[in-house]
Parts: sequence; C-alpha cells; structure tokens
Amino acid sequence: MDTPLSSADLSEMLLAGTKESHTKTEISPLGRDFYRGIVKKDVLKKGIEALYFIYSAMEDELERNKDHPYLAQIYFPTELYRREALAQDLQYFYGADWESLISPSAATKLWVKRIREVGKKDPGMLLAHCYVRYIGDLSGGHLLNNVAKKVLRLPATGEGLKFYTFEGITSQKGFKQLYRSKLNEVDLEMETKVSIVEEAVRAYDFSLKVIAELEEIGKSSKEEAVGLGHSHAATMGGDAKCPFSGANTAAGENPNYLSHIPNQLALAALVAVLAGFTAWYSLRAP
Repeated sequence: MDTPLSSADLSEMLLAGTKESHTKTEISPLGRDFYRGIVKKDVLKKGIEALYFIYSAMEDELERNKDHPYLAQIYFPTELYRREALAQDLQYFYGADWESLISPSAATKLWVKRIREVGKKDPGMLLAHCYVRYIGDLSGGHLLNNVAKKVLRLPATGEGLKFYTFEGITSQKGFKQLYRSKLNEVDLEMETKVSIVEEAVRAYDFSLKVIAELEEIGKSSKEEAVGLGHSHAATMGGDAKCPFSGANTAAGENPNYLSHIPNQLALAALVAVLAGFTAWYSLRAP
C-alpha cells in the first residue's frame, strides 16, 4: 500500500492509499511527453484498443455480479459503461472490420486476466477497478469535450470521441458526489477496505504496464511525432491538476495550435484515462 490510512471512509482511504501510484503515472515517460506536447497517432489507436478489452472484461464481470452487496451500490451501467462507446470509436478509426483488426497486448491481457479472476473469485474487489477507471474517465472526458467542441477536427456529431461522452450524466459534480457517498455507504469491515485499496494499487500497476507498452510503440513507430513546442505545465499554472486546463492559453500563444491539437488532445485524454490520473483527487472535488 502506498501511504498509511487514517480515515474510515472508503473514498478517503482510496484517495490516500493510491496517491503514490498516481504520482508514478504522472512522471512516466508517456506522461512527461504529454506535458511537452509530443504525440504519435499510433500510440493513441493502440491505447483505445487496450481500453476496449479492459472495459469489456470489467463490464462483463460487473453484469455477472451486479447484485453483489458491494457492487450494487456503485452499479450505474447507463451512466458509466464505456464498451459500446469504445466500439464506436474503434469503428471510426479502423472501419467496419475493426473487430478483426485489433487484439489485446500482453499487458492488456494481464489486466483482463486479473479482472476476470476477481470477478469469479472475489467480486467485491471489482470495486477497486471501478474506482480507478470510471471516475477518472468521467473527469477527463468532461474536460476534453469542452475543448474538443471548439478545436478538434472531428465530426460535429462526435465520432472518434464517444468514449469521453457520458450521455447518462447531466451533472458531473453531482454524480461524483453521489459516487463518493455510495462508496462510503458500502458496509465493509476495515480489513476488506484495506484489501480494496490494495487492489486499486494493483490496478494502477496494470495501468503502468500498459503505458510502458505504449511508450515502446511510440519509440518504434516511424510516424513523426506531433508537438506543440512548449510545456503544458507552463500554461496550466502551478495549481492546475487537469492536463486540459491550459488549452485555451495554448491556443492563443501558438499559431500552429489548431493544426496540431487534434492528436495532442486525444493522446492527452488517453494518458489520463489509461493511468487513472484524475481518479485519486476527483472524488474530493466539490
């Protein structure tokens, strides 16, 4: 476990217990490349593939175990499920035969295997994977779409960005508050809460393995990287937590911003969701 746990609330325990893991994802080479605005489309597409297999496994297991006392509290398929959205994005990028063109990577298989294992043997631990994935996705997706509506050169109808659109949620702030309260309402012994936090740390470890694979794809790719030529950290300000909060400033400063931003923003979102960047602090947001 990353840090000592003091609060009895599960959401606060997850926040504290995964903080170190969150930091590791931020300082990964892929994360640092994002902050420098370095992008390769090959990496983006492979990342979307990984997410499709991960969510397919997780949502299969959630459906099989939706009546489990731990999971029933956080069962929000209409609001959160991502598999169908990812399938639509893959069809947009690969065409009608997308299913025959994708396959899970080695690291993705490991994560999928773990999800299947806990789904069969200890379903309550799926709660940890839901924590790492869904809330981070919701926060990152909401912010991405605010920018994408203005600058991304993709169809106005949303093709290619379905993963980041949560049509069943009308208030991001309200839903995150609800999700946090539902986490805390799950009736758990302290020992079980500690186990869930440990499983969340394990989920972050799987994220890092997937990110490492994407980094290798980027190194071997012959595709020229697209970059903005400046650090996002400089445009976000010292207190900025979300990688997209400096987008409008960047647009004003860089004359080539509109020609480079589509891949850059998409990869930024991909890094955020793969690593669960926003999950550990987004539950605390008011």
